[in-house]
Amino acid sequence: MKLATVGVALGIAAALGLASLVASMLFGVTPFDPASYAMTAAILMLVAALACYIPARRAMGVDPLVALRQE
Repeated sequence: MKLATVGVALGIAAALGLASLVASMLFGVTPFDPASYAMTAAILMLVAALACYIPARRAMGVDPLVALRQE
């Protein structure tokens, strides 16, 4: 999740910096629309949380001694 948070922060910074380049292609929103940035960041963080949760949930079901013995 730390990596996803850093990625979202860098992505928002880059998007704000490059927003003026795509301003002519946007319809109905401004290049600096905070709701669009917030929703995009929230969706990306939700996907990252699910990507972390599913393998962690599977790993919780494995006995640590069995996992260490197999390596």
